[in-house]
Amino acid sequence: NLLNEGFAKKFGKATSKVLVNYNKKTKVQNLAKAIKNTTKPGYNTNPRGMSAFDFDETLIIDGENFIIATKGDDTVKISSGDWPIVGPKYTKDGYSFNFDDFVNVRGGVDGPLLKKFKSRLKRYGAANTFVLTARPQEAAPAIYGWLKSKGLEIPMKNITGLASSLGEAKAQWMLEKFAE
Repeated sequence: NLLNEGFAKKFGKATSKVLVNYNKKTKVQNLAKAIKNTTKPGYNTNPRGMSAFDFDETLIIDGENFIIATKGDDTVKISSGDWPIVGPKYTKDGYSFNFDDFVNVRGGVDGPLLKKFKSRLKRYGAANTFVLTARPQEAAPAIYGWLKSKGLEIPMKNITGLASSLGEAKAQWMLEKFAE
């Protein structure tokens, strides 16, 4: 697929993995399921809720995890908090990235939506509360442990690491949930 190849060249193989593994047919099928689910008779008479939260800079403000950006002999250590701001520039400049440190959760303080996470967890229950993160899936146990240290517990399967910071990856995950 030319779109996926071009995307991989621009953003690197790890970042484009979601798009490479997620073909157009699957997207169309999920969109059709989502539309069908919302137009079923009685859909609006039995409302259901679900909440999905990003992790970094949302549930936790974590300046201790980092990304290593490399281009030739130049190596830059980027904090997780700075990543959304400077990451696109380094990507555009042709750097490659190592996110290995993101399997850990070190330090950090309560993020701006942690209180809302608590209220949604109470309102919709653990089965309907999700953490969706750009970190790799291997970070789920560390995220689970951090949440538990705050007195919050959701099923481990409700923590999804996409290993991609692209909005497209999160949008596709949400579409899959709507299709369910």
